[in-house]
Amino acid sequence: MDFMTAFDISASGLSADRTRINTIAMNLANAKTTRTPEGGPYRRRTVVQVATDVDDPFSVHMRSALDRELKGVRVLGVTRDMRPLRQVYDPGHPDANADGYVFYPDINVVEEMANLMTAQRNYEANVTTAEAIKGMYNKALEIGR
Repeated sequence: MDFMTAFDISASGLSADRTRINTIAMNLANAKTTRTPEGGPYRRRTVVQVATDVDDPFSVHMRSALDRELKGVRVLGVTRDMRPLRQVYDPGHPDANADGYVFYPDINVVEEMANLMTAQRNYEANVTTAEAIKGMYNKALEIGR
């Protein structure tokens, strides 16, 4: 594996983790949102990721046997989680229905914080990987001097 392929893999992880962190932050910010522009309460969002090749079409033909299974990650999209909404009895709330119930998003703050910590650690690991690759590249340049 060459340095640029390693950078591509790390960069794909950084991009996907940034999307996950932003999505989790949006979920946490809207945990109590009962009214959205689309109508109804906020729906929790999740990120859909898939493994993807990091090579461009030309470099596929130039790979060695050691490089054939290298994959990065790509975000397919951000989807709405269709968990059932939480009903809370609060007849004084402006969004309460005729029975006095308010519908809130089913966002578990503890779950979201655990997901945020995981995404943050993944991001940090990818940054560390990129820094290590940069250090190896610099050492290789020093050898050539």
